[in-house]
Amino acid sequence: MRIAIYGAGAIGGYLGFMLAGSGAEITLIARGPHLEAIRKDGLTLESADGRQTRRIRATDDPRDAGPQDYVIITLKAHSVPAVVGPMQAMLAPETAVVTAVNGVPWWYFHGLDGAWSDHRLRSVDPGDVQWDGIGPERAIGCVVFPACEIAAPGVVRHLAGDRFFLGEPSGEATERTRNLALMMRENGLKAPVRTRIRDDIWVKLWGNLCFNPVSALTGATLEEMAGDPDVRQLCRTMMTEARTVAETLGVRFAIDVDRRIDGAGAVGAHRTSMLQDLEQGRPMEIDALVSSVQELGEIAGNPTPTIDIILALVRQKAELLGLYSQSS
Repeated sequence: MRIAIYGAGAIGGYLGFMLAGSGAEITLIARGPHLEAIRKDGLTLESADGRQTRRIRATDDPRDAGPQDYVIITLKAHSVPAVVGPMQAMLAPETAVVTAVNGVPWWYFHGLDGAWSDHRLRSVDPGDVQWDGIGPERAIGCVVFPACEIAAPGVVRHLAGDRFFLGEPSGEATERTRNLALMMRENGLKAPVRTRIRDDIWVKLWGNLCFNPVSALTGATLEEMAGDPDVRQLCRTMMTEARTVAETLGVRFAIDVDRRIDGAGAVGAHRTSMLQDLEQGRPMEIDALVSSVQELGEIAGNPTPTIDIILALVRQKAELLGLYSQSS
């Protein structure tokens, strides 16, 4: 089996390292000093179990990898359209593309019956680049739960978590999804195959859509946002608006708003990914996490006034810093 990890940074590096023990042919698509360190010294994983290094094939050119059985995308959502062209070198007729990316996926309405079937989302896939260039029939959904960071070039530090939820847009338990899940489980990861992957996407998105932009505006950690009564109420309002949208679209939530906020607060003094990106001068993942919910609200006919306000503010802040430009 041939598996390419496109975007072998923190999460992609962790996943690639774990799968490299499976006997499958693993290729990491990376770049810069991280890639050079992996080529020179191998990929090192630091975790509670210690420090291990594995030699794994790595390149910045998908043509070196060739056709794959699975391409697992672990990039930030806004980075994916730009790699659809280069990715073609890895796509054979039966290649599956696993979208291990935060936020609302571009294939969201594929495999759904009813009025919204195969509707395309401009906020996460402007110009239909991914829909046309990858194809929704290739897509396998993936919700990522581990927390990892790049400790140094070529070194990934695993902080917590080992779950990767997998699911077909159609809800079917297909052979391709079962085979990938089995490989992941046999190599130390938890990888349940879910029949309602959109429900799982929303549970993670539920927190990201409010905590990420609010933290970027305030500089607050998760525990600070959850512990401040006024900010907590703001986040609760945003999540309530989003829940109405999701439920209109057929999503079922297994937990309530306050439990979700409490869970985030319990993580402690964690700085969200959007706040980290802002502080480090990296493009901010606004569209997949927030703009997409606004667009889904428009599609569902549910207003999102509080989300709209926070979105406008965080967009302007990011634009003024040169970390975001609207592409839709």
